[in-house]
Amino acid sequence: MKYWKDRLPAVLLNLLGLTALSLFLLASSSAAGTVLLIAAIWLGVLAAWLAVGCLLERRRMDSLLSQAEQLEERYLLPEVLPPPMTAEESVYRRLMQMAEKSMLEKIAAVQRENKAYREYIEQWIHEIKTPITAAKLLCENNRSGQSREMLAQLESITHYTEQALYYARSEHTEKDSLIREIQLEDVVHQAIAENKYLLRQQQVEILVEEMPDVVYTDDKSLCFILNQLIGNAVKYRSSSPRLRFAAQTEPGQVHLLVEDNGLGIPAADLPRVFEKGFTGQNGRAVHSSTGIGLYLCKQLCEKLDIGLEIHSREGTGTTVRLTFTVNDYITGVQG
Repeated sequence: MKYWKDRLPAVLLNLLGLTALSLFLLASSSAAGTVLLIAAIWLGVLAAWLAVGCLLERRRMDSLLSQAEQLEERYLLPEVLPPPMTAEESVYRRLMQMAEKSMLEKIAAVQRENKAYREYIEQWIHEIKTPITAAKLLCENNRSGQSREMLAQLESITHYTEQALYYARSEHTEKDSLIREIQLEDVVHQAIAENKYLLRQQQVEILVEEMPDVVYTDDKSLCFILNQLIGNAVKYRSSSPRLRFAAQTEPGQVHLLVEDNGLGIPAADLPRVFEKGFTGQNGRAVHSSTGIGLYLCKQLCEKLDIGLEIHSREGTGTTVRLTFTVNDYITGVQG
């Protein structure tokens, strides 16, 4: 429809010219049949021009749209467009290139700012670890009720700084990952040790079942994930909190289960727990909730190819299942 509207002035001009020519020929005593023949030829050529032009233009537009859909960075479209066919198209292409250049400059500026900010955050986190470690040593060397309370708070601060570090690196966590053989039980005990004062303060009962399983993953990232799950279990604990760690083996898979008897997650909130910033009903009741912990766990699990599932019933508790794929080739080599 747009094509025909654009050609309407040319059609009207041709009809006006044909009418004027016909009147001139009739006034010149030309035969009516000759005038009709000339008019028919004129209209036929005009119709053929419009039809062929419409077909070619449609094919050209379809080709351009197809090229645009295949591009991942569509702002680079001006660079792959075919040469302009008219002066008007040349002007429009130049305008698109100017807009592209301006946008690329702004994107580059934003990326530089984000990189500088991320580097500052990482540097700050590494520097803040020194006084945190010094404070822990002071508390451990001067044991008292207050020092134990302080150690629990320092554990929380350590986990929050680690969370901030992983968030700052969330787009490039694979650069800091080292995939190797690890014993599940060792990582579980390490995570418990990193939360021992917090767990002791809240009188959380810990149950760790025997885990002879070996998996291949990044132990540092896995420990971070377990720290987040332990923190959530403590944050949303029941009056008699209990935390259980267990492993299950299936053909080609090893499952690590982290189970608590806390408040549980409402069914309406369960599908959204991995969304960035989502806190849900329980999170609104606990003002320290940020909605970042499970989001980072999901991001890490996707990068490490670890399955992550949460099953929960409100008022009963929550079970988190981490699934590790067993590589047949590695298993064969070990055997």
